[in-house]
Amino acid sequence: QVQLVESGGGLVQAGGSLRLSCAASGRISINYVMGWFRQAPGKEREFVACISRSGDITPYADSVKGRFTISRNNANNTVFLQMNSLKPEDTAVYYCAAGIMVTTQSNAYAYWGQGTQVTVSS
Repeated sequence: QVQLVESGGGLVQAGGSLRLSCAASGRISINYVMGWFRQAPGKEREFVACISRSGDITPYADSVKGRFTISRNNANNTVFLQMNSLKPEDTAVYYCAAGIMVTTQSNAYAYWGQGTQVTVSS
């Protein structure tokens, strides 16, 4: 069983930065691909980024490419999402997820955190 806890969300002005963290219980380093998803009010949950077990594969959604960076620290069982040049349309609840394959499909991820709110003001 894997438990995921996100932190680092908050309110930021457009153009600002935030760094989200996802702390995992259990050993994520060997077993799991880690992903970030987000869900804005009235919208479906959407893929943001994911990272392979070794960190060498990191696909991103087109909407965040060049602004967001996903990384992981397997020794500390933590995954990060550095978000720069934030836009109001990035406002959403951000979720960390763990799965067994590199994919943008949310239903392939078996474990989810509770989410952290990110609000970007214009």
